[in-house]
Formats: sequence, structure tokens, C-alpha cells
Amino acid sequence: MTTTTDDDVRIDPLWWSWEGAHGGHVAAVALAAVLDRFTGGAQPVRTLTTHFLAPVDTSPLHFSGTAPAAGRRTATCVFTGHQGGQPVLLGSALFGPGREGPSCEGQPAPDVPGPDDCPQVELPGHLAPFAQQLEIRPATADLPLAGGDRAELVAWVRFSDHRPLDAAAVLTLTDVLPPALYARWRTPRPVPTAELTVHFTDALDQGATEGWALVRIRTDHAGAGWAVGDGAVWSADGRLLALGRQSRVVRGATGSKGGREERR
Repeated sequence: MTTTTDDDVRIDPLWWSWEGAHGGHVAAVALAAVLDRFTGGAQPVRTLTTHFLAPVDTSPLHFSGTAPAAGRRTATCVFTGHQGGQPVLLGSALFGPGREGPSCEGQPAPDVPGPDDCPQVELPGHLAPFAQQLEIRPATADLPLAGGDRAELVAWVRFSDHRPLDAAAVLTLTDVLPPALYARWRTPRPVPTAELTVHFTDALDQGATEGWALVRIRTDHAGAGWAVGDGAVWSADGRLLALGRQSRVVRGATGSKGGREERR
């Protein structure tokens, strides 16, 4: 697990991805740090935006941030993560209490078989070591590196340690499936996240859920070495937990350089 020493954390190597620590997990660690050190966890998180400036490795990760700037209804915190004295990520978190208001279910869960009716798949360990922390069961015919017609993946996912699906866990899940472009490709290549924004729903206001989550990730556009994609996470009973939007860098098929690369 990720460890904390004074004001620093170290990312568990088990959460390694192709070029560094898994982006969704790093964003979840950042959220935990913001909640613990800068906001006291007084209000539910509504949105977290993270910009990844460089791959995060296993060296000490130090967070600095501002005290929440509070308005009439919301509060916002800006934070930066440093390794070796250099910024590796920066972002902002928006917090706000629940209140009476209209409801709308504009993103219903896909109509797919339940997790017990879907076969488990294991992602290649040399490409996605972090996947060993998860159980992934594809829920549609779209599979990674299958050369399909559309850039979309849908799967049931749960953590191997059966952790509750709180905001940090759900944040990780928005980025946990392979890049949706993998559903169209047959050859893997690095597609690291440059920016990730996750919007949390009021379904988390009542506390963490348990068990399986249904995760969908799709690419809406790709070109000029960039891809824009959407992610969504539903609870096992069909409640929308979070929506994610991210920009990815699409690298060449020659593989990664290994170790920490230059800034994106």
C-alpha cells in the first residue's frame, strides 16, 4: 500500500503502469492528501482535476497546497505534488455540501450481464502491473488488443483487497481499464494520461459502497498524438458514482524509454 512519512508519501510499486505509477491511483493519493492536510474532510468532494507533468516514481512524493478558498456554497483547494524538488503533478479539488435540488439520471448503466456471468481477464503484467490489484471481467465483446471497430471498453471491476468504494477508490476506477483505443488496436503502445478530471455524484454522499463496480471507458477523438476520452463508474446496483474526462498522449509503437521520461 501507499505509505506516508511525515508530509511525504511513496507510491506502492504494485501500482506501477507502463511509464510510471498508475495515473488514477496517483490522483487518488493526491485526493487523500488534500482531504487530510488541507480541508479536514469537512465536505464531500465534487470534482478533482489533476495535471500530470511527469511520470511519478517510487521516490518520496511531497504535496503542498492552499487552504480551501471558500465561497457561499463551495470551497476549492489547489495543490502540487513534488518529487526530488520538481513538480510532477498539480491540480485542484472542489468541495461542497449536499442540498435539496432536482435530480436527473442522464447516464444509466449499460445493460450488460452481471459480474458472475462475465469471464475474468488478466492484463499483461509487463504492461499493467497495477492490474494485479484488481479483478476485471469484460462485460461486452470489446476486448483490449482485439482489433475491434470501436474505441470502448466496459467491464466489471473490484479491488482484490475488497476496499470500500469511497471517492478515492472510485477515482482510481475511472482510469483503471486499458486506454479505450486498445479496443481497436492489436499492438500495445503507451498512452499516458496528461490530464484527468473526475466529477463525483451525490451517490457517494451516503457513504462508500461495496463490491463490484461497472466501469466504461471510451475515446471520443484521437489525432496528432493526442486522445480525448470519457470514463464512467456505476455501483453494482446501477447508481452512477463518477464521470471522468481525460486527455492522453498517444506515443509511438516502439515502446517506452524506461524510467522517468521528460516532461509531457
